[in-house]
Amino acid sequence: MGILKGLKILDFSALLPGPMATMIFADLGAEVIHVESSKRVDLTRIMPPYDDDHEAYIHQHLNRSKKSLTLNLKSPEAIEIVKALVKEYDIIIEGFRPGVMQRLGIGYEALKEVNPKVIYCAITGYGQTGPYSNRPGHDNNYLSLAGILDYSRHKDKKPVSMGIQLADIAGGTMHAAIGVLAAALHREKTGEGQYIDISMTDAVFSLNAMYGSAYIGGDRVPQPEQEILNGGSYYDFYKTKDGRFFSVGSLEPQFRRLLCEALDIPELIDNTFNDSYYTQIRFKEAVHDAFLSKTYEEWLEVFNENFEGCVEPVLTFPEACEHPQLKARDMIVDIPKSDGTTQKQIASAFKFNDVKPQYKHVGAKLGEHNEEVLSSLGYSAEQIAVLKDKGVLE
Repeated sequence: MGILKGLKILDFSALLPGPMATMIFADLGAEVIHVESSKRVDLTRIMPPYDDDHEAYIHQHLNRSKKSLTLNLKSPEAIEIVKALVKEYDIIIEGFRPGVMQRLGIGYEALKEVNPKVIYCAITGYGQTGPYSNRPGHDNNYLSLAGILDYSRHKDKKPVSMGIQLADIAGGTMHAAIGVLAAALHREKTGEGQYIDISMTDAVFSLNAMYGSAYIGGDRVPQPEQEILNGGSYYDFYKTKDGRFFSVGSLEPQFRRLLCEALDIPELIDNTFNDSYYTQIRFKEAVHDAFLSKTYEEWLEVFNENFEGCVEPVLTFPEACEHPQLKARDMIVDIPKSDGTTQKQIASAFKFNDVKPQYKHVGAKLGEHNEEVLSSLGYSAEQIAVLKDKGVLE
């Protein structure tokens, strides 16, 4: 039994933030119906590479264990189907621009009339209010306006595009998931539903916990490569003789001692954060020069599994998949496919003592569960056929 068994979710979102949130819920046992359109196809469905059935791996990952229902939301019949579903699937997650769901007739107030206990979570770039509420944007835009990218770069260099979507996931996905679970707990206690307004810009702005608080409280403006965790100290990345990299996080005295011993710079063991800026730079340069003296493989032997000084290699993703720690944690799993085979995917990161994540199937084909969902609402085969002919089921 999934730990979230009993939660039933209608997912109107696309791309990454919403679908990843509902994937987390589905992994933990919630029932999720992904409401889609064949006319406005989720881009993750068409992003290569594809499997043998020409289904995108990205989509099959983000939408695993969910049912797919295709509706033309501009038709009155589709709106009636949504309202019928909301009587049971009483958590809504959507990622449209503000006002779209209201214009369709399935905004929060309309669905609250159908089910007063509905929990409605809207994920947008800038939120439902403010001068940017209807402005389009992407991950790098939200990070830019949140003040993060300016001090998360090298001096005199442009910000670097992240390999992961920080605003989408840490901002949208995780805040939406927490918000929905908080609202579900509140509903359990009071019987009241909630409207949740998640702004990805708000969310990543709140991640400025360290340097943002130092500025707001103490007027200290964070600068590129000037702070303890952004390259202003030896907490940084260092190139090896053959062009690979290692991460050094040996901030505490006991870890710094181990680092100095491993790098054969014992004369700098007593270097502290109270030393002058010049001394700090000298220490960082010594660490830099030391790493250049050996190849990646040679440093792997030094910083082996027995080393406890907070130094790790910067792995490629294929190397990460084979790392013994991630393998021991079962972070790659086999997900069933409809043809009886399986597909390897990244696992849920949640580990409970006696409940395991549930992986029912890879992301469904577009509209794969139309008949099943409508039949559960009492529609006959003849009625479903009529809805297909009218274009209600896209």
